[in-house]
Amino acid sequence: MSVRPIVAWPDARLSEVCTPVEDLTDIADLVRDMFDTMYDAPGRGLAAPQIGVMLRVFVMDPTWKEGDSTPFVCINPEILASGDATAAGTEACLSILGVSADVTRPTDITLGYTDLDGVRHETRLSGFAATCAQHELDHLNGVVIFDHMTPEVRAQIEADYAALA
Repeated sequence: MSVRPIVAWPDARLSEVCTPVEDLTDIADLVRDMFDTMYDAPGRGLAAPQIGVMLRVFVMDPTWKEGDSTPFVCINPEILASGDATAAGTEACLSILGVSADVTRPTDITLGYTDLDGVRHETRLSGFAATCAQHELDHLNGVVIFDHMTPEVRAQIEADYAALA
């Protein structure tokens, strides 16, 4: 399909909560474009608002850079459960290029989502796959990595980001 432009911070769409997908009819073309855009970037996940589409859809392929491609599509995703263990990890974002931030997240989650065929799934994710899914789900809720920081750290990271422009 096509590679779409990625929305960059501080675009207001990155702070908006996305609308649930009600009709899967036209979602396949969007998903193909999202995968093309994600791989071209090159990223491991991409949420619809990152290409300006305000729907609750994300794609991810957390292992493709290591040579084991495991792509999947999440429509109307939600975290159904998360483990008690958490870990801080450095996260970057295709919409906030040039900076990264340490974000603490649960290391294991159960993700509920619908696929392109309209089938509902519950998938247990751990490690980087869990982190990636949580990062993309944040985008659908209008949350970016800056929102996980203390005000002091956020001010510094945002200043660093602004200096890159």
